[in-house]
Amino acid sequence: MAAVTYGSVKRPGSKGHRPPPRFVPAKKISWRERAIILVPYLWMILFFLIPFLIIFKISFSITEIAIPPYSPIITFEEGAMQIILHLENYTNIFTDPDGTYLRSYLKSIQVAAFSTVLCLIIGYPIAWALATSKSATRNILFLLIIMPSWTSFVVRIYAWMTILKRNGIINDILMTLGIIDSPIHMLQTDLAVYIGIVYCYLPYMVLPLFSALMKVDNSLIEAAQDLGCRPIKTFFKALVPQTRSGIIAGSMLVFIPAIGEYVIPELLGGKDSILIGRILWQEFFNNRDWPLASAVAITMLAIMAIPIIWFFKNQRKSGGKA
Repeated sequence: MAAVTYGSVKRPGSKGHRPPPRFVPAKKISWRERAIILVPYLWMILFFLIPFLIIFKISFSITEIAIPPYSPIITFEEGAMQIILHLENYTNIFTDPDGTYLRSYLKSIQVAAFSTVLCLIIGYPIAWALATSKSATRNILFLLIIMPSWTSFVVRIYAWMTILKRNGIINDILMTLGIIDSPIHMLQTDLAVYIGIVYCYLPYMVLPLFSALMKVDNSLIEAAQDLGCRPIKTFFKALVPQTRSGIIAGSMLVFIPAIGEYVIPELLGGKDSILIGRILWQEFFNNRDWPLASAVAITMLAIMAIPIIWFFKNQRKSGGKA
């Protein structure tokens, strides 16, 4: 009879014992949770993806005197389907003899970038004041920042037209004080455009900065001061790195809408302030050239995608380090 040898059984308390692995069953997602997840996807599909695809399709058409004012890209002849894509709308953007579209792109990027820097310079001290103030004072400051947004966007721009015009409040005060002898021309200038953009988009910079400043580790700032760092060096070495996510998020929230702004340059800017938003309006409604306007819009979206992709990559790196 063959002998059977049994291995030694290790007790739970003995050395080298490993508990058996536990297999946690996957949690089933209820239909309510699926519905909640589905809502933002439907929103993005209906109000972003479908309009984008329509504009993208129109950009490969050519202008026609018809309704709608462009040719179809899909036709059926003798039972065969033909897809005709016209690329001249995109080539016209870069081969325009006057360089109107390229100059408008560069001008829009310049205005948006400079406005973003101004919002950052002005918004950082405001966010710091919010983060370091008492709760009662913080509520009042929040109210002062958000209250202008309760008014119509166009009404606020018209109010700045009244303030900046030759017989407006600013010129009246300066002339009354004897600082100037004649009114200063401020309306219909790039300065007025910057003022309007900074005024309207400043809250979008302040709120992300405030959120980042509330998470700052003050012990690092105190340590830098104890080690003899000057205030400026402490600010850039100890405070700014901790609020990097807020700076990037606020900059994106200002830069992206500012690059395609139409109302502010149209009402406050001069005739030479030809930004991409005004070009789109002229091509769509004045020239009725929907294919070219669609190509200009798609190209602008491609340009705007660059800082968005950079932002998400930066967020991933920050999350990985954390």
